[in-house]
Amino acid sequence: MKRRLKTALAMCLWAACAQAFSAPAAPQVFFDDFSYQDRPALWAGGWRPRTQAGHPGVEGAAWADDVFELVDDPDRPGNRLLRLEARSDGTGAGTRQAQICHARKYLEGTYAARVRFRDHPSQGQGGDPIIQTFYLVSPLRHDYAPDFSEIDWEYLPNGGWGSAATRLYGISWQTVRLDPWDAYNQAHQEMRSLDGWHVLMMQVGQGHTRLFIDGKPVDRHGGRNYPVVPMSINFSLWFAPDGLLPPAPPARVYEEDVDWVYHVRQQLQSPDQVLRAVKRLRRHGVARQDSVPEADPPLPSACDF
Repeated sequence: MKRRLKTALAMCLWAACAQAFSAPAAPQVFFDDFSYQDRPALWAGGWRPRTQAGHPGVEGAAWADDVFELVDDPDRPGNRLLRLEARSDGTGAGTRQAQICHARKYLEGTYAARVRFRDHPSQGQGGDPIIQTFYLVSPLRHDYAPDFSEIDWEYLPNGGWGSAATRLYGISWQTVRLDPWDAYNQAHQEMRSLDGWHVLMMQVGQGHTRLFIDGKPVDRHGGRNYPVVPMSINFSLWFAPDGLLPPAPPARVYEEDVDWVYHVRQQLQSPDQVLRAVKRLRRHGVARQDSVPEADPPLPSACDF
């Protein structure tokens, strides 16, 4: 009898342990390392360029679909990079800006991207108030829309918005009125140059948005600034509306590069876990993966904000 009881107890404990350590459901992941050969392949991969005029940026500027390049990575043979380009001759009509968007279906989980910021233009005189970004956003349907959601990384190497300071913003938004400007958000500022490559990361879950730069936690936002509706993943490069240098040839050309972008749905992963996941995907030859379901019902992705 004692032997049977021990055996039954052992089987019960084994079953409990097996249940406790059973493999979780496969994570729902979006990953892209931008190994496309050209822009048509990029669009076929689910990305969409902005072409509609309007906020943000310089009045009269164009948002174009030919301001993106897929280029070889000089530091890693065989690797490809997405390059965004913005240029200006000092006038609205002579200014072109870049924004690229993925589907509006992302909310809670972990986000990260490896991006290269630049403090200086690749052509022309430096000093224009250029904004280099990685962000999540939903449409702003009207002033002070209560269901607006946005989380930004915005780098201003030449200052802007009333300050000449070089800085990186990490911002979580509740809502905003564009004109006249009136914003409700939480912001973190890194008051330093970030010229070069960086991994920018956001954990969105449990009522908080946690911000990381190169693996280091830098701030935590929450309360009414916590996102409430699905957002799209975006990268953009644009000029602040005030402060362009006077018109003069040649046109100033600014660039921002993206190596990869990663999201895991409804999981809060550490910076080390993110880097290991990206390394594993690349080691297995996965250039792109998208197992994140569409929003229910599916939402349009206008790529215009």
